[in-house]
Amino acid sequence: MHSSYYDASARARDAFPRLEGDIRTDVCIIGGGYTGLSAALDLRAAGFSVTLLEAARIGHGASGRNGGQIATGYTPGMIETERLVGREEGRRLWQFSIEASNLLKERIQDYAIDCDLRPGEFYAAIKPRHRDWLLQEQAHCERVYGYEQYRWLDTAAFRGQVASERFCGALYDAAGGHLHPLNYLLGLGRAAALAGVDIYEGSEAKGVAEGSTPVVTTAAGRVTADFVILAGNAYLGDLKPQLAARFIPVDAYIIATEPLGEARAQALMKTAACVSDMNYNLDYFRMSADNRLLYGGRDKLIGRAAPEEALRGNMLATFPELADVAVDYVWGGKVAITRNLLPDVGRIGSNIYYAQGYSGQGVPLSAIVGRLLAEAVQGQAERFDIFARIPHKRFPGGTALRLPLLSLARLYYEIRDAL
Repeated sequence: MHSSYYDASARARDAFPRLEGDIRTDVCIIGGGYTGLSAALDLRAAGFSVTLLEAARIGHGASGRNGGQIATGYTPGMIETERLVGREEGRRLWQFSIEASNLLKERIQDYAIDCDLRPGEFYAAIKPRHRDWLLQEQAHCERVYGYEQYRWLDTAAFRGQVASERFCGALYDAAGGHLHPLNYLLGLGRAAALAGVDIYEGSEAKGVAEGSTPVVTTAAGRVTADFVILAGNAYLGDLKPQLAARFIPVDAYIIATEPLGEARAQALMKTAACVSDMNYNLDYFRMSADNRLLYGGRDKLIGRAAPEEALRGNMLATFPELADVAVDYVWGGKVAITRNLLPDVGRIGSNIYYAQGYSGQGVPLSAIVGRLLAEAVQGQAERFDIFARIPHKRFPGGTALRLPLLSLARLYYEIRDAL
């Protein structure tokens, strides 16, 4: 598999040392992705000493590999979210999603992060039932939350923006957008280091001993802290098995074409927005700053092919005229999916906090969840507890049955997509 386009187009990357020896800190954060770095920035601003441990390099996990979409709301949609948590809690969660997007954009501006931020996201309907669902969501968000950023485009209007005959309309979110996810992450890392966060790469956490002062051990060192934040998400492994059983790590892949040139790119997509379709096993695509088509999707089961072959087939189903275009990059990563498709945020005891299972919405939501984790460490957990109250169920059978369950789930959703 070729390397990531994001790696190839990354801005200057800072190197951080490996942890060796024993240290004492106020807060130890495990995971150098969006959540961990967002929490670290706020904790340093509040005067805490912060040590962040990353198993590989910061941005190695989903934060440096994803589709880059900045979406409003939550993966199940707000009607289903309110059914799960109630109207008032749903309203608060919606407000958090708005705050998340605003916070992300503020940090990009405040830290002068060059990450190709572009406005707008389309949710594209492939079938009439997708259109009906999107229109219901639009009406609900306008009526209940007063949200005025959604706009429906019928088949002809959307085709004027995206030159594909695959879709029967789309819902446009003017407050959405997309970015270069690795460059955004590296910008957060640089800001955290400048703020005084002690970042260690190549320092995988091997164990977390609970207690009044938890101890995190690595292969070559140990961190004693007052608080620990587990922010490894799908890459946390079995560090805390009770957390691993609360999500399934789903493989997602992206291909990047050769540069299309401005004229050809404009002929395909007049819009600067990104696009996600409404299948359960969804595809998503956007143009990069150098006019490559980035086309992504989650792993599928039926007629399984290599990721490049499968995604290229999906891309050509959307844009048949790209049959002569080469694919320059193919890469993948893991997305943590919970049973209810809502983030899983909570505590272990009184001084270990965790966040995981963003279910495809991690780019914006990690910004606000990182802030709420920092607030909770400071003893201000009212907002944190809104997320912590979301009801979650474990996947049955523990980690041993996750792969069979994932295969069954993929088969079920692929059949539903085909109907």
